[in-house]
Amino acid sequence: MQPTKNTRASEKTEPGRYVRFFSQIGIADVPLVGGKNASLGELYRELTAKGLLIPNGFAVTAEAYRHALDAAVAWPALKESLQGLNPDDVDDLARRAARAREIVYGAGLPADVEADIRAALARLTEEYGAELTVAVRSSATAEDLPSASFAGQHDTYLNIRGEAATLDAVRHCFASLFTDRAIRYRIDNGFDHFKVFNSVAVMKMVRSDLAASGVIFTIDTETGFEDVVFITGAYGLGENVVQGAVDPDEFYVFKPTYAQGKRGVLKRALGPKKIKMIFSSGGRVTTRNIPTDRKEREKFCITDDEVLTLAGQAIEIEKHYSAKAREHRPMDIEWAKDGVDGKLYIVQARPETVASRRNRNVVEEYKVKKHGAVKVEGRAVGAKIAFGKARVIAHSTELSSFLPGEILVADTTSPDWGTVMKSAAAIVTNRGGRTCHAAIVARELGIPAIVGTDRATHVIRTGDLIAVSCAEGDVGKVYEGEIDFEVVKTDLANLARPATHVMMNVGNPDIAFGISALPNDGVGLARMEFIIAESIKAHPMALIHPERLDAKERAEIERLTAQYESPSTFFVERLSEGVATIAAAFYPKPVVVRMSDFKSNEYASLLGGRVFECHEENPMIGFRGASRYAHPNYREGFALECAAMKRVRDDLGLTNVKLMIPFCRRIDEAQKVVALMSELGLERGKDGLEIFVMCEIPNNVLLIDAFSQHFDGFSIGSNDLTQLTLGVDRDSAIVAFDFDERDEGVKTIIRMAVEGAQRNGRHCGICGQAPSDYPEIAEFLVRLGIDSISLNPDTILRTTTRIVDVEKTLGRAPKAR
Repeated sequence: MQPTKNTRASEKTEPGRYVRFFSQIGIADVPLVGGKNASLGELYRELTAKGLLIPNGFAVTAEAYRHALDAAVAWPALKESLQGLNPDDVDDLARRAARAREIVYGAGLPADVEADIRAALARLTEEYGAELTVAVRSSATAEDLPSASFAGQHDTYLNIRGEAATLDAVRHCFASLFTDRAIRYRIDNGFDHFKVFNSVAVMKMVRSDLAASGVIFTIDTETGFEDVVFITGAYGLGENVVQGAVDPDEFYVFKPTYAQGKRGVLKRALGPKKIKMIFSSGGRVTTRNIPTDRKEREKFCITDDEVLTLAGQAIEIEKHYSAKAREHRPMDIEWAKDGVDGKLYIVQARPETVASRRNRNVVEEYKVKKHGAVKVEGRAVGAKIAFGKARVIAHSTELSSFLPGEILVADTTSPDWGTVMKSAAAIVTNRGGRTCHAAIVARELGIPAIVGTDRATHVIRTGDLIAVSCAEGDVGKVYEGEIDFEVVKTDLANLARPATHVMMNVGNPDIAFGISALPNDGVGLARMEFIIAESIKAHPMALIHPERLDAKERAEIERLTAQYESPSTFFVERLSEGVATIAAAFYPKPVVVRMSDFKSNEYASLLGGRVFECHEENPMIGFRGASRYAHPNYREGFALECAAMKRVRDDLGLTNVKLMIPFCRRIDEAQKVVALMSELGLERGKDGLEIFVMCEIPNNVLLIDAFSQHFDGFSIGSNDLTQLTLGVDRDSAIVAFDFDERDEGVKTIIRMAVEGAQRNGRHCGICGQAPSDYPEIAEFLVRLGIDSISLNPDTILRTTTRIVDVEKTLGRAPKAR
């Protein structure tokens, strides 16, 4: 509900010395009303005109806090309560913090402060009606700053009704300036306890208890990738998402194409959302958690349209705060959907203070060499590895037993655990998403965490030696025993770039945002197969014709595709999201996506695949690549692949995607496939679409002039080209010794391919394993003048340096920065 004209007029009346309505304050008023209130005022005053909905409210000023302690002559006792504090002694900290809160709460509120709050609350009630309930939220004068975030350090009270309850909640908020966690945070960050003051926000409650709420970051929290909006959400009040009590839904929206009018969700993940926080009418307890039902858990808590609305609002907020700061300022935003009016509200915004401060010019790579059995998996936070003894904490009363350097294992964490978490080597929780309390603290501390494992406390025991690995993508793994790993640090600021384009081979979308920080000229090979196997899991034809499957397989298909209009839609959306994530990570650089290249035995291993695949003695040279696409046995499956790629380019706007056909044996096959793609909406040349072909069969080289008439470029697949040139089955261990890309015959046919592409004015690159494995092959290719070399991410840095050195000997200047 928006304020009426009468309400706005009434706000022009002086509200009292100790309160300020949101319309009267802004970001410059932190000393008066604290970071949270200053930001709420800024949002309300500056951004409601742009369509953002901000619940109205008022700030009880920091001056009111000081006045309360002055009037009660409480300062001497308060200072004495913290004198000689040892913050590393958890028990001592808890005792002293409790005493400090007792002093502040006991100071009460002077009559003039009470009168101002009553008057402001009456005005807010006049605006929203007699059924008004409010959120009462702490807002310290050193909170939500660009250089430090006190999020979660102080108290918040929800669903507060009436004058007496509001006044009491304000007193509790004042006292929460001295929670254990807030005291420790101030010590760690160099703030004087008695120069930081507490203001309090009193604002209309959004009825998200009847709908959903969550958190938005205008940056990827794990990698610092700045071109996405990351949205999390769950049913009910937002405290569960912030505190990590629930595993939320997750959504990403890509900023550059959103700005171009291409409005689509880049990718999404369904969270379990096992509980939701709702209002409670019983006594002093104003909220409670209840289980969600199965239908709620199995669907997203908000629609795609709502995700895109929130993304647009987050982008506006980021623009506004960046303009104010005169520098790019990623934001951390809280949102809530009102279940009564169905509208989306922004209820807080603060500068993001962890991922945005990471130096992306310094690459730190953790590489696992050897590990034990996997004990549990969850969402990875950070990209580091740690190992040590586990300490399972079932209750906060057990925190004093925690030893520095242990791995903290718990159902979830809370802000009260800050002192212990600071000394942990890593954190593992049963519950929580990547914006929960444990995840936020782990990022601030620079330690790995795995959240949302569901059963860590059941399979890990105190004293177990475990390893926590967050260095293998979005999925974090807890391994049994020790782990062997190495850490490689590289400063990219002074790394020379070669004239030859150095691209990457990428299959896993989960690592794309992170590895895009490596020096690169795009993606020379984006593999569909990983996405199909890991994210879709089912054979495309099984999704089109589930009636041909047995009952068990049909049931599994139904489970996988329950949230989608049809199994075919499931395939298109999941594949397009995976490819789009890779394309967005490297945008606007080219990303060459290879259409599916499973062999028949690999297709058969997918869910429902055995029904649609025949047995082949040698699948490596059988029914694979281009030969499948127009064939009646797979044409419908290829149509789904094309629909997914069309969605990536047309709907999501990622026109940096080029497509590539694998294992195309003959000219006739090339013509049929390109014609079929055009029929399916992927017309070569339209909207800049380029179609490449894998140059991996000797016939591709021998007839390269003819193939050049049908394709825009060639990518040498050195694995298959070596296999077919030497007549060696690369899957056969007994003849593995004969498989060698450095053979003179193989090098000759590669030379012919490069020279043929150049002769026809076509791009020529290589995406096989050879240049990653053999420095001499990379050198050979550079000397040939190949356009691009696509490498595995873990070889990018050393191979780039090697290519620069080779180019120097050829008299080529490095690429301009």
